[in-house]
Amino acid sequence: MDPTVSLQLGVDRSSPVPLYFQLSQQLEAAIERGALTPGTLLGNEIELAGRLGLSRPTVRQAIQSLVDKGLLVRRRGVGTQVVHSQVKRPLELSSLYDDLEAAGQRPATRVLRNTVEPASAEVAAALGIAEGDEVHLVERLRLAHGEPMAFLRNRLPAGLLDLDTPRLEATGLYRLMRAASITLHRARQSVGARAATADEGRQLGEPEGAPLLTMQRTTFDDTGRAVEFGSHIYRASRYSFEFQLLVRP
Repeated sequence: MDPTVSLQLGVDRSSPVPLYFQLSQQLEAAIERGALTPGTLLGNEIELAGRLGLSRPTVRQAIQSLVDKGLLVRRRGVGTQVVHSQVKRPLELSSLYDDLEAAGQRPATRVLRNTVEPASAEVAAALGIAEGDEVHLVERLRLAHGEPMAFLRNRLPAGLLDLDTPRLEATGLYRLMRAASITLHRARQSVGARAATADEGRQLGEPEGAPLLTMQRTTFDDTGRAVEFGSHIYRASRYSFEFQLLVRP
């Protein structure tokens, strides 16, 4: 059975919004809320067009727009399939693990490096320590539904908490901090974008040169101590940051 039958799709022909866009927005919303789960096969475009009273090119354009966003994929001999929903992360002091879990994305972690190293000038300045002091370096690949989502590099003051690999692969870094009675209070963060290197593309399942979102964050506890310096990259095809903007009174 076509899973779109139960979605109560419809278009408003009196609206200035193009019909294909109305349909694509409804399908995208269904993917985001989990009504169309990853792996779901969409029905025949001709049948969908007939049910909604739309032309086949209009339906094809709507579906292609979601293919371009990475939410659907056309597989020869299989059909059009839901791949995943894009993670929209609010800009607040939360961890990617918690945000993915809250969104029903089934997060998983693969620890790539877990070691101690001397702090570079940049890391020392961020953490408020002397250059050359030991810091704990953790590099992780964060996955959702078994698919790479982000590469996370975090440095913490040495001895801050126990960071054994099994615990890091079982849960999020901020959860481990909270469990160690570290109260996260505020963070200084910058967000940017750049092209993926060949190595980053291989790790994240993207071609070299694909757009990546970048984030640098220094997190402080309730005593004002810097407890983490993170440098993360995210697949732009799978991930976005959401801002809430307020007008100054």
